[in-house]
Amino acid sequence: MRLLTAFLLLLSSISAAAQTASTMSLHDLDEARQLGAELYTNSGATGLVLVVVRGDRAVFHGYGEAVPGSHAAPTRESVVRICSLTKIFTTDLLAKMVADGTVRLDDPLKKYAPEAAIVPERDAPITLEDLATHTAGLEREIGVAPRHTPHFTYPNYDTRWNWLASAQLKFTPGTQAYYSNVGFDLLSDALSAAAKTPYATLLQKRTLAPLGMWETTFFPTPKQCEKLMTGLHDEGPCTITEQTEGSSGLYSTPADMERFLKYLVGAGGVAQAESARRVYMLPSSLHGQYGLDHAGRPSGIGLGWMHLGGSDDVDHVIEKTGGGAGFVTYIAIHPASHTALFVAMTEGSWRDRTPGFNLFKASNNGLLALAGLPPFPDRARRVVRPRHAVRVAKTLRAHSKVSSRKRRRGSRGQQVVGGE
Repeated sequence: MRLLTAFLLLLSSISAAAQTASTMSLHDLDEARQLGAELYTNSGATGLVLVVVRGDRAVFHGYGEAVPGSHAAPTRESVVRICSLTKIFTTDLLAKMVADGTVRLDDPLKKYAPEAAIVPERDAPITLEDLATHTAGLEREIGVAPRHTPHFTYPNYDTRWNWLASAQLKFTPGTQAYYSNVGFDLLSDALSAAAKTPYATLLQKRTLAPLGMWETTFFPTPKQCEKLMTGLHDEGPCTITEQTEGSSGLYSTPADMERFLKYLVGAGGVAQAESARRVYMLPSSLHGQYGLDHAGRPSGIGLGWMHLGGSDDVDHVIEKTGGGAGFVTYIAIHPASHTALFVAMTEGSWRDRTPGFNLFKASNNGLLALAGLPPFPDRARRVVRPRHAVRVAKTLRAHSKVSSRKRRRGSRGQQVVGGE
């Protein structure tokens, strides 16, 4: 009976593979140049970089200006803030530490908290998996950073753990999803405590160095800062960002992100473990979700990743959005064609942006087009709201208006950094 079951599963797998092969018609990656040009034109960006990888092959294109007025396009060595794409590096490390037995996904955060720290509960403890899937019940941020605080330097370790002691969870962990930046910083703190190693050192040793990502860092040198892409607005200094190393602080380059994309699609003999980006939570099993659907309505929630479409569908895409400090960033993987893309843009004038344009959705559709597939259906964005969501939405809109006024005044105060 077991042999028959195994044989039937094999036939099903072969049939699915054959159907995928007959459905797709792979286009040459050189067509990505036009995709990048459309993203750049419609986004109104000051500058934009695009990297697309399929297997061992990669293409890069830079558009616009790396720095306003420079008349020089971004290059593979230009430095970008990857913002919330930092989270998928955190969960890559988490998956590795689960695999080697250093931590378990169901470990409570309390296990790795500072001595005498208070970690709130609401019918159940917060686990590492809750933090990695945005289901811990935590706020998005702990509050607005003090005026003139450089981007991605707030809150520091002591500030967030002191805040946590009096925090009230929005819901029982694991029952709803609510996008949280502070949750990922707490996750990186926990991984550091479990390994008894500074988090930046841990990430360098386990992920960045093995992939040769030598320009990806929380500690940019003056030379790297000179290469940082900038947009239309003054976004403050290029500085050390280790205080938000779990959520948003990484700097990188298109060349380094090409190496990371090859790792994600399994090129070059080194591949990310399937456990790092599989589905861990179905939105349909939750009472509500908020802040996870900027690139499309998720069909599954992974460790930092969002899934669009069914895992067996030919148009299945795995993605992560990011944004803040004048950047918008995105990674998307199309498993069926072993293709992935990275895009980063610096913000320009909103007057130059095509009305209704969504960089994330346009990137998804471009990725599918490279596989000869039609775009995702253009569905209206829908948020499944828990009971507190109306109050939350009003608060976020009010905060957004305040942030917009600050930007117009040239403020360097912290902006929303998560991108989702």
